[in-house]
Amino acid sequence: MKLFTVEEANALLPEVRRLLAGIDRSRATLRRMAPEAKLASENPGGGGVARGFQYSDALATFIALTQEILGLGVEIKDFDQGLLDFPSERDGKIVYLCWRRGEESIEWWHDLDAGFAGRQRIED
Repeated sequence: MKLFTVEEANALLPEVRRLLAGIDRSRATLRRMAPEAKLASENPGGGGVARGFQYSDALATFIALTQEILGLGVEIKDFDQGLLDFPSERDGKIVYLCWRRGEESIEWWHDLDAGFAGRQRIED
């Protein structure tokens, strides 16, 4: 498990924002095409091959970008909110630095079992 300082996690935010934007685009495509994909899977000979490729491309992009974020050592907690946790050490124990899409920088942390509701402001 990679442990981040606040500075390291903040330095990674531009890359994380870029990856999340791609994830959001691919998820929007998947949601938009879900009814067609369902119909195509129920009727494989129905001629939806081109749309099927679009759907599978969006799915592959979603998976690849998600893996990139995870590969950085960052945990994804909620795709809709863009809620991410960066493992860190605080007072000798492992905690999460918590960030949500739209926040300028990482200003919150919480215990591993506390979740978003247990967020506490990082003291300088």
